[in-house]
Amino acid sequence: MGKIAIVTDSNSGITQAEAKEYGVNVLPMPFFINGETYFEDIDLTQEEFYEKLEGNADISTSMPAIGSVTDLWEQLLEEYEGIVHIPMSSGLSSSCETAIMLSQEYDGKVQVVNNQRISVTQKQAVLDAAELAKRGKNAEEIKVFLEETKFDSSIYIMVDTLTYLKKGGRITPAAAALGTLLKLKPVLQIQGDKLDAFAKARTVKQAKNIMIDAVKNDFKKRFGDEEGKNMYLYIAYTKDRQTALEFKEQVQEAFPQAEITMTDPLSLSVACHIGPGSLALACAKKLPPA
Repeated sequence: MGKIAIVTDSNSGITQAEAKEYGVNVLPMPFFINGETYFEDIDLTQEEFYEKLEGNADISTSMPAIGSVTDLWEQLLEEYEGIVHIPMSSGLSSSCETAIMLSQEYDGKVQVVNNQRISVTQKQAVLDAAELAKRGKNAEEIKVFLEETKFDSSIYIMVDTLTYLKKGGRITPAAAALGTLLKLKPVLQIQGDKLDAFAKARTVKQAKNIMIDAVKNDFKKRFGDEEGKNMYLYIAYTKDRQTALEFKEQVQEAFPQAEITMTDPLSLSVACHIGPGSLALACAKKLPPA
């Protein structure tokens, strides 16, 4: 058993089964659906979620309860010297700020990482933290590394429908109505602490090309690694796996030397805000060799 425990939340897309495989701990994100509380990957499956979402259920997300967080920490500290806690981006939820506040009661044994990531790039930060712990780094050293490298990643997301961005208050009803009328497929980006508009596409094909070109540009200009030899490349999606598989072939042609990881469907807490049929292309720098 290692000296450092790694904790994250289900926004990372790490399932409870994967958490056991990776040797990390995942706090399930709570959902309120028609007044009832559910927990992602505990008593709410992907299929059940989309059935409720497309049935116009009243769905909202919340951060993990304070007691759930501190109970897990205290349980882990009976076994481990320290904890690295990697919540979703502070720009997208207050759970990071809350965890930082709670950690102040633990005399430095709990290090909360504000590395402003979510989904596949948050997952990569968790895997990097686990590797750094194996290399003998302490909790504070891991936190410092992850925060110093927090911008070494990008996510581009094509949204199939504007309905859920409107529901979540990410765009105005007027903008949603106009976008729907013009059949726009907006491409959003996450580079840091929030979700931003990146480009507007008229077709899915155009949106896919925009995402590929954006990552090529990042490899060349942001990361100085045009071929992506020291980069991870990921494809993520909500609900429609077949379209994601087809996109993977297109991305592989554009990046012939890259190893592309296609994740399981995006976490429900992400899908809740972007809706089914979304497609994402993401990248992150690889951990330097030991």
